[in-house]
Amino acid sequence: MRTRRIGETQVSAIGLGTMPMSIAGRPDEQRSIATIHAALDAGVTFIDGADAYSLSNTDFGHNETLIAKALASYGGDTSDVLVATKGGHTRNPDGTWGLNGTAAYIKQACEASLKRLGVETIALYQFHRPDPRTPIAESFGALRDLLDEGKIRYAGISNFNPAEIKQANEILGGRLTVVQNQFSPAYRSSEPELDLCDELGIAFLPWSPFGGISKAGDLGSRFAAFAEIGAAREVSPQRVCLAWMLAKSPVVIPIPGASRPASIQDSAAAVDLVLTTEEISVLDNS
Repeated sequence: MRTRRIGETQVSAIGLGTMPMSIAGRPDEQRSIATIHAALDAGVTFIDGADAYSLSNTDFGHNETLIAKALASYGGDTSDVLVATKGGHTRNPDGTWGLNGTAAYIKQACEASLKRLGVETIALYQFHRPDPRTPIAESFGALRDLLDEGKIRYAGISNFNPAEIKQANEILGGRLTVVQNQFSPAYRSSEPELDLCDELGIAFLPWSPFGGISKAGDLGSRFAAFAEIGAAREVSPQRVCLAWMLAKSPVVIPIPGASRPASIQDSAAAVDLVLTTEEISVLDNS
């Protein structure tokens, strides 16, 4: 497995997104744990989750508890696995999503995540999404305090624009480590955020990297290039997609979601797919 950097830590160039294991339509726990174990077997050392990945407020924290259980039951060494989580999203009884970016809530959520993950320090803690009712400076300030208190090792933010990323890094005293934004073949509007992260040396984590690629691999006319290159290389279009992202910048660490062992095994193999300059150009312009 090739590696990339989060802060001062080397992690696998492909991470595992665990959202599909905890939200509506999730598989049974045994299959989810098998998927996490398959990722570890494939050399994945970066697992991304969130406290709000659950069915509703009744099982809030499901995702973190699942990750902790999977790591505890794995037969190999997990000391080099970096587990990331997020706070700031809430869930309602009917399964809808809510937001709470207040400093008090973020600190409370972090304490709960520490307990569910069974750790003294969370390796990477990310503010999940801006709360329009709370000044983002207050939310970023909570991350700064958690860093200063040693509750978290690295701080990240998710779903923010370039100006907000710069503000977060300033409030954190240059300690912003990760930006996690949506980026995929179908959703490329986060290119400015990716470019800024490249400039600042901040890891950029594309969430939902397969947007525009169905489970069957049918990308439609706009995304046919991914399927065509995949067919020529005898690999899945999803693997081509991840290789394309990796080629964009050394700060990019895709976190494809998975709920089956075969899915993350295919994704992890993307580190060995080196696209040609011509192929990258075709995909950039598809």
